[in-house]
Amino acid sequence: MVVALPASPARADDGQCTFPSKPYTGRPWALQRVNLDELWAQSTGKGVQVAVIDTGVDVKNPQLTKAVDVSKGENLLPSKNAKGEKIERGNKSGTTDTVGHGTRVAGIIAARPAKGTGFVGLAPDATIIPIKQNDAEGNGTADTLARAIKDAVRAGADVINISQDTAKAIDPQDSALKDAVDFALGQKVVVVASAGNDGLGGNVKQTYPASYQGVLAVAASDRNNERAPFSQSQDTVGVAAPGVDMISTVPGGGHCSDNGTSFSAPYVAGVAALLKAKYPNWTAQEVVAQIEQTAERSIPGHDRLVGWGVVDPVKALTDVDPGHPVESPKPENGVAKGEAPSVTPLHFGETADERNSRMGTYVVVGGLVVVAGLSGTAVAVRDARRRRGRSLGAG
Repeated sequence: MVVALPASPARADDGQCTFPSKPYTGRPWALQRVNLDELWAQSTGKGVQVAVIDTGVDVKNPQLTKAVDVSKGENLLPSKNAKGEKIERGNKSGTTDTVGHGTRVAGIIAARPAKGTGFVGLAPDATIIPIKQNDAEGNGTADTLARAIKDAVRAGADVINISQDTAKAIDPQDSALKDAVDFALGQKVVVVASAGNDGLGGNVKQTYPASYQGVLAVAASDRNNERAPFSQSQDTVGVAAPGVDMISTVPGGGHCSDNGTSFSAPYVAGVAALLKAKYPNWTAQEVVAQIEQTAERSIPGHDRLVGWGVVDPVKALTDVDPGHPVESPKPENGVAKGEAPSVTPLHFGETADERNSRMGTYVVVGGLVVVAGLSGTAVAVRDARRRRGRSLGAG
């Protein structure tokens, strides 16, 4: 189950996100924790292509119009569902997004700066390759997800973001999905995937593609740099990243706020794009290890809640030995590595009672997460279904 955010200024008065929506005028907290000037002095992601395998990316949002390479976009949804019913597929270039999920994901990675808003992508000069592989009805499949990964590599992607996970158990060593991931890694493509949102009550389970070796699995953290209560715990989590009250672009223009590891993953994919732009010859393993090694740690080593810690974009770009890139993260004596981000995380004076109340809200309110099904089972967007039960929402 996924948890969603309470109503925010970025949402309509009825608490629902509308397409288009009003612009978010301030600087979102997830960006306030980063010294963007210092970060972009190192890299802006120019020349790097990031494939967003999702529900499509709407280029009508002005912050994404010039960020998306429409010529390389693709729509892998079938024309009919498993019941033989016609599907509203959208255009061939993958730039139709009736769910809004993929448009949010793309914005966190590479939204261009714009007047009237403090929101911007972490890699504002990177290019998005939109690959529509899912929709609100769950009409994608595990096979189309595998195909999407291979097509992204062939299209020239340097980084692939997958804000989806499998709904059913699979044999992790015997699947088309694993073959596709291995193909991408073999071409030095960084694969970033959300860890999943079924973490309430201490639930721990493997999800794919996040659990495949070489994939950077991303958990969600909150304003206090702690694991968000919904974020799934597993030994394969690499790092955590902001995933609560995440402002981003929506179809048609404007912004909305949402929760989920779906939005933590692109935060990290943006950092990966910055590293790939600055160090184009690094392997996927070296990029992933650099992000993990420089994360802000609460313990010297790895834990299954937040992996090696909460990603620190500035340190990932500055604490580097270019001639000897890190190949795997290592435990430290204490928390010297990643001890504090370049800009101290904002707490906004939140008291313990307020924080407990906020977490309680997460448990109650439903949200959106894209879930890829297996063995021919349709991919379901869990929070989209819950939204329809509530007359529509997002997460």
